[in-house]
Amino acid sequence: QVQLVESGGGLVHAGDSLRLSCAASGGTFSRYRSGWFRQAPGKEREFVAAISWDGTITYYAGSVKGRFTVSGDNAKNTMYLQMNSLKPEDTAVYYCAASRSPSSVVSAATNYDYWGQGTQVTVSS
Repeated sequence: QVQLVESGGGLVHAGDSLRLSCAASGGTFSRYRSGWFRQAPGKEREFVAAISWDGTITYYAGSVKGRFTVSGDNAKNTMYLQMNSLKPEDTAVYYCAASRSPSSVVSAATNYDYWGQGTQVTVSS
């Protein structure tokens, strides 16, 4: 059973940067496609970014493309989300997830099998 733990969230001002980390145990990220989702109060969980099992392909939601970067370090069994130029609308709980199905739709939360507990990101204006 893969367990995922996020860290790195916090309160920042608009324009600041944050880097989220997602550490895996009980399994290795290199065997899964992994991704980041977020959920703001009163809204549905939405796709943010994902990375293929071998780290060669990345995917981004249009709202974060050019500002966020997803990456992985297989030696540390950790995935990262570098978030730059943060906006108040980026405020949400951010979740990391891992999928056993590399060919499934990358942006669908239902295609991910393992989830972290989430970390809060708050961006003030």
